[in-house]
Amino acid sequence: MSWSHYQEILKLDDPLEIRFYVRECENAHWSVRELKRQRDSMLFHRLALSKDKAGVLELANKGIELQKAEDILHDPYVLEFAGLPDMIQYKEGDLEESLMQNMSRFLLELGKGFAFFGRQYRISLGGRHMYVDLVFYNVILKCFVLIDLKRGEVKHEDVGQMNLYLNYFRHEVSGEDDNEPIGIVLGTAGDRLTMQYAMEGISNQLFVSRYQLYLPSREQLEGELSRLLQQGK
Repeated sequence: MSWSHYQEILKLDDPLEIRFYVRECENAHWSVRELKRQRDSMLFHRLALSKDKAGVLELANKGIELQKAEDILHDPYVLEFAGLPDMIQYKEGDLEESLMQNMSRFLLELGKGFAFFGRQYRISLGGRHMYVDLVFYNVILKCFVLIDLKRGEVKHEDVGQMNLYLNYFRHEVSGEDDNEPIGIVLGTAGDRLTMQYAMEGISNQLFVSRYQLYLPSREQLEGELSRLLQQGK
């Protein structure tokens, strides 16, 4: 790492956060610009809040380790680079187009091992055509990752649709050496109880997560992480 990397990291106070960004700079070879973006988007906190105390300490000491589908998830995904908050109204297609135009930034937000595979990937079944918004391949987990974008709240039928996509990819697209595909439905909100019932009994690796179009509040995420670590004592 360069001195400029250390200058940016040393602006932080939390030793856990400092260790995480040092480790990720070493592992992912982030540029200074990429480091600043990940720090400002509170990547450490967003990942840590999905773990228990032991998991937070491991994240700080080892960085991001992709071993299972859950390891790629963020909640929320931060898409501030899309530039959509300035629009009074935007459609799902506007968000998709912005992500395509800012693919290098979107890949940075997705994390390690992602390669872009296709947009509006067509699935033809029973004389009907359906389209997966964005398809990636993760070279570390060795599987396809399908992403569907929703303008607002994720609904139960969105989960069923993604489950169909995953079944199709498992049988028709994935190779013999590939692992089970992963599906992520991204929306601005989702009722937890509805999602719980919608996904109950689904054997595929299917997840619902949130995205937001602005940088998160450091004070809020620091407070949430502090409460998590206090509960772990």
